[in-house]
Amino acid sequence: MITIKSAREIEGMAQSGQILAGVHRELRNIIKPGISTWEIEEFARKYIEGHGAVASQIGFDGYKYATCISVNDEVAHGIPRRQLFLKSGDIVKVDMCVDYLGYQSDSCWSYGVGELSPLHQELLRVTKKSLYLGIAQSVIGNRIGDIGAVIERYTEQDHHFGDVRDLIGHGIQPSIHEDPAVPHYGTPGRGIRLREGMTITIEPMINTGTWQIKSREVPADDWTYYVSQDGTYSAQFEHTIAITKDGPKILTSQGDPEDKPYLL
Repeated sequence: MITIKSAREIEGMAQSGQILAGVHRELRNIIKPGISTWEIEEFARKYIEGHGAVASQIGFDGYKYATCISVNDEVAHGIPRRQLFLKSGDIVKVDMCVDYLGYQSDSCWSYGVGELSPLHQELLRVTKKSLYLGIAQSVIGNRIGDIGAVIERYTEQDHHFGDVRDLIGHGIQPSIHEDPAVPHYGTPGRGIRLREGMTITIEPMINTGTWQIKSREVPADDWTYYVSQDGTYSAQFEHTIAITKDGPKILTSQGDPEDKPYLL
């Protein structure tokens, strides 16, 4: 079921989103060669709880951690690991959800570690740009397919990267996963029509090679995560947004210049 949020609810989600965004802003200074993904997990959980919020992913479908941390060919749902130390040239994706006073937010960001190859710098640039192209389509009266179509065209047709089909965005609030489904591929003019008060995530996952992915089991944690089928690197950028009469509004803004047209 799709729920329509009031202005009060959207403001509460924005407050939640600012706590989440604060973690990502701090991670820009923390992520460097030699740090372990477990240190990222510890920092994120301490920051979230220190701001009076809860890491919503803990306990969701049995998940144990505040963050999902996926490195290089790991597309999504990777777990933080004590013995996984980042090195120069890595791409690390940190995905978090925050519950602040019952209001949810969700954002993933990709970080280049040390010096990246030109190909992987371009992967980050294109993936982030595709997020904002999707956000620009998120206006009252457009359809879900308009979001996915512009992302697919830009990443695959214009830049020949792989636009992951199997993992998609979603509605959010009151839980972290709600209707509607928000694919990052599609046909313009198709799908559910966007209405004022809807809150969704847009979170393209883009690979340098094929869009296809496969699962990898972690028996010790009773968990499954996803990697690119051909072993190529993957990037992801995600914001939680609200559909308003004044256009799409980013609720998880980190204060980047790209966010300016979409601020509450």
